[in-house]
Amino acid sequence: MPTLQELANPSVLTQPVYEPGKPIEDVARELGLDPDGIIKIASNENPAGPSPLGIEAARRALAQAQLYPDGGCVALRAKLAEKWRLSPEQFVVGNGSNELLELVGRVFLRPGDEVVMGAPAFAVYKLVALLFGAKPVEVPLVNHTHDLAAMLRAVTPRTRIVYYASPNNPTGTINNAGEILDFARALPPHVVLVFDEAYTEFVEADGDAPDIRPLIAEGRHVIGLRTFSKLYGLAALRIGYGYASEEFAALLNRVRQPFNVNAIAQAAAIAALDDHDFTARCVRENKSGLAQIEEGCRELGLECVPSRANFMLVKVGDGARVFDALQRRGVIVRPLRGYAMPEWIRVTIGTAPQNEKFLKELKQVCA
Repeated sequence: MPTLQELANPSVLTQPVYEPGKPIEDVARELGLDPDGIIKIASNENPAGPSPLGIEAARRALAQAQLYPDGGCVALRAKLAEKWRLSPEQFVVGNGSNELLELVGRVFLRPGDEVVMGAPAFAVYKLVALLFGAKPVEVPLVNHTHDLAAMLRAVTPRTRIVYYASPNNPTGTINNAGEILDFARALPPHVVLVFDEAYTEFVEADGDAPDIRPLIAEGRHVIGLRTFSKLYGLAALRIGYGYASEEFAALLNRVRQPFNVNAIAQAAAIAALDDHDFTARCVRENKSGLAQIEEGCRELGLECVPSRANFMLVKVGDGARVFDALQRRGVIVRPLRGYAMPEWIRVTIGTAPQNEKFLKELKQVCA
């Protein structure tokens, strides 16, 4: 009898696996720590918690949990259309923006195609390319920022997708908004640009985020991806969306699963879009936290990368050792060996007390 591995698609056996940050409960159990004394600043979650309006709407939606969700996310797409001044048909909603990254690959990638991305960039870009038999073409960053000219040079007749994130994960950096739009317009027509805006709300308040809607209006093959996981604090509910031309959105809707987004998440997302006081406060506190971490690292003599997102890179020498030592002290951060940055850790901006605890324990570990 053949084994399951012998029956499996050969590409599955070599497919890399995404490694998420450890939950607080797992760390507490493994290390014998009190979970109430642990802070998790590893996965870029919102330290202020979820949107209060979103949670209130989610609780109401639970009362009808016996019903299937709206398979077309009609109410949410209408709300998004109002927010962005686009048509509802220009939106597609996913089980987090991660699902949308995969749907783009499902629609446009064939074995042998090429996918251009920065290096380092969000790990899922490479995973999606490999999943569909495409070749990841990784273009090194310059000063921790996308090298747009080099990315253009990396495009060939076999390129089908370019993934670009602003701010970039894991570096937190951005390019000039005008340069990004020029880059998009310079791409040849056989290339789809996936513009990942998971952290862009932290930049928009300063007016530094590009608006890709003109690109859509020009007929460019571009899609913007947003998430409710970061600023809105709804990561546990897994909901994100993309906006593009009606044709682009229709193609993604053809390949997504029915009822891919649950009713509780949809209700929370609709309400969270109106939670302006909460999101404005989160942006302000994040900016203050970035300054707190940067100043603290400077006092410790540690290099960090100025960030425009809700996380920061810190160069600590041996990222794996510092990660382990901090974890034993009740502080969970993200080591970056998987991003080919073994000397660095990525720390999510927490509350002021959480940031203070991180810096205090980091000082002890680095001593």
